[in-house]
Amino acid sequence: MTENCSHFEKIRYGSLKAKQKELFNFQKIAAALADYGFNCIKLADDWQGADFLAYHINGTTTLKVQLKSRLTIDQKYCDKDIWMAFPHNGSWYLIKHDRLVEKVGEQTDWLSSLSWRVKHGYSSTSINPGLLESLVEDRLEPVNDFLLDEETDASSQEPIQI
Repeated sequence: MTENCSHFEKIRYGSLKAKQKELFNFQKIAAALADYGFNCIKLADDWQGADFLAYHINGTTTLKVQLKSRLTIDQKYCDKDIWMAFPHNGSWYLIKHDRLVEKVGEQTDWLSSLSWRVKHGYSSTSINPGLLESLVEDRLEPVNDFLLDEETDASSQEPIQI
C-alpha cells in the first residue's frame, strides 16, 4: 500500500543497521562532494579498495574513495592511490590514505601500536588536537543549500509540492 508522503520524518542514525549506515554516509559525503564538482558513484563491491568513485566535472580527475565511519588507516590501502572519507564532529574529511598515515605518524603514536603492527590497521573516533589541526586542510565545508543562478530572483520561485 502506498502512503501519501506529504510529511517526512528524519531518522535516527543510531537506529540504522550497518549497511544502512554505510548508505546513509555515502549519501552525505556525496552531497558534500557535489559542492566541489564531484559526481559520486557507489560501487557494489570494493573495487581496488574503493567503496565509491568520485568523478570531477573537469573530466580528468577520478578519486577512488574508501568510506569509513571514523578516522581509519590500514596497511592494505597503502600505495594504492586511495582516498579516505570519514566524518568527525559534524564535518567530513577527505584525504589520501598515504598522506593520512604520514599525518598520523607525525601527531600520534598509532604507528607503533600493536593494532598497526600486528593487525595492520588503526581506527579511532577520538582525534587529538594536533592531528585534528593538521587535518583542517582536508575538511570539507558543510553542504551548501541549493544555490540559485545569479539571474534568478528567489522571490519568483514556485514552491515545490510533494
